[in-house]
Amino acid sequence: MQYRKLGQTELAISVIGLGTMTWGYQNTQAQGFEQMDYALERGINFFDTAEMYAIPPSEKTFGSTETIIGNWFASRQNRDKVILASKITGPGLPWIRDGKNTIDKKNILLAVEASLKRLQTDYIDLYQLHWPNRGSYHFGQIWNFAPRFDAQAEEENFLEVLHTMQTLIQDGKIRHIGLSNETAWGMTKWLQLARQNNMPRMASIQNEYSLLCRHFEPDLSEIALHENCGLLAWSPLCRGMLSGKYLDGAWPEGARLTIETRPEHRVLPQTDAAIRRYVDLAKLYDLDACQMALAFVNGQNFVNATLIGATNMEQLKNNIDSIALELPAEVYTEIDKIRREFPMLY
Repeated sequence: MQYRKLGQTELAISVIGLGTMTWGYQNTQAQGFEQMDYALERGINFFDTAEMYAIPPSEKTFGSTETIIGNWFASRQNRDKVILASKITGPGLPWIRDGKNTIDKKNILLAVEASLKRLQTDYIDLYQLHWPNRGSYHFGQIWNFAPRFDAQAEEENFLEVLHTMQTLIQDGKIRHIGLSNETAWGMTKWLQLARQNNMPRMASIQNEYSLLCRHFEPDLSEIALHENCGLLAWSPLCRGMLSGKYLDGAWPEGARLTIETRPEHRVLPQTDAAIRRYVDLAKLYDLDACQMALAFVNGQNFVNATLIGATNMEQLKNNIDSIALELPAEVYTEIDKIRREFPMLY
């Protein structure tokens, strides 16, 4: 395994991070335990979760993933072996705190205490804001994204959040803070306010990034590099689409998109065409398509960790093995050609 520093913190996290959102819906607790045991054996020390998991989100499964992780900690007595990240949910889900879930002091304090209880731990290493109060272009919303918000009110909220996080850090309940599904404006504003007011600094940003989703480049990647606030890349296989298993209208039983309750915005003929090109490229160089896609993300200099998610052990082992793959220069050249042919699969 390889390790990189999480932003400007002292934490060295595994380049392959273990995503957990399927536990409690697609995966049982026993399967989650098996994945965590194996990941730890392979040197993965960075686990990422969220209060809203499992996915697809529902009132019934809310908090179930954190509960499974907490039960594993209690069973294995190994909390100190894991750098644990979780997230507070942004506005929009009616079953979380009665739908009054703006990210503010009140909700942060409630969310942290509930997560700590489910996780059966005294502290969370990285506590992230799952998405902004004001909304953003993520989750397929890029085509209609039109930012409209009161910048002064946002800044006041940012300061309240930072003050609250500072208190939680002082109390030892969280160690570091991070962003998720943020924009370039939001990322720079958070960093600016922390610097100006001597408050906790965002250590990282967790946004979607893959061969099919590259709108982290160029602006956010520039900020991530020069501000040392690295990317934690979620969905590096684009919900498994880059494996090719959904090509030609296939819907494998039990697969992520097959059971997803929300529409998938990338189910388009041009998406299939791009995926087919990437799968063929992998075959040309005798590579596994998933490992090629993950190695591409692993190799980006603005990435702190690539968050994999698997629903079975075969997938998990194959994904972790991508850490040993260094793509030839010729493969990067071909990837660039495919991206130019299909530039906007967002």
